[in-house]
Amino acid sequence: MNDINSIYTDLIMEQSTSTHNKKKIENPDRCEMGRNPSCGDEISLSLKMDGDKIADMAFEGHGCAISQASTSIMIDLLKGKTREEAKDLVKTFIGMIKREITDDAELGKLEDAQALRNISNMPARVKCALLAWHTVEKML
Repeated sequence: MNDINSIYTDLIMEQSTSTHNKKKIENPDRCEMGRNPSCGDEISLSLKMDGDKIADMAFEGHGCAISQASTSIMIDLLKGKTREEAKDLVKTFIGMIKREITDDAELGKLEDAQALRNISNMPARVKCALLAWHTVEKML
């Protein structure tokens, strides 16, 4: 289960090529660049708030399948959440990747983002999976 094939699940491959979150948001409230110099991933996250809720979120940029899928999955998860809910989900995801949070009940709230759980077995790919999450953490 620790080989590369188990990492690139159908969901990750589907999300990495999906364009539903890859777009420009007009007049975003926040915009932040995220870069992973070790593999060349670059994303620009845009965020539009409605009061305390994330009304819309999108990204532009390029990178490997894992960084693209992780970014798209994160956006799907965080849209519609309050700032505090989003911060909690980001913290949980980072904890999952760092193997600090392993409780299945706790990880359940990550929904599809759990598909990236085994990335922690591949240290070289961890930064790819975390790029968007660290970027949005700065934004919140």
